Amino acid sequence: MRALFSLVSLVIVVAIIMMVAKKQLQAVAPAVVPPASPGAPAPTVPEQSRAAQQKVLQDVNRALEQGASRAPD
Repeated sequence: MRALFSLVSLVIVVAIIMMVAKKQLQAVAPAVVPPASPGAPAPTVPEQSRAAQQKVLQDVNRALEQGASRAPD
């Protein structure tokens, strides 16, 4: 009887761990971005990389400007 409870407990714990792992993997999965228009060619990896770098650069600059505006003179 004790072994049965241990086995059932183990199955429940494994099921909970699998559910949490599934949620975590879905959270970090890359988002699929469809092309802008059907006739336009899909962007290449270097173009996507440059676009991501530009976005990060703009976000950092915006954050620095906000911090500078909050700081007392």
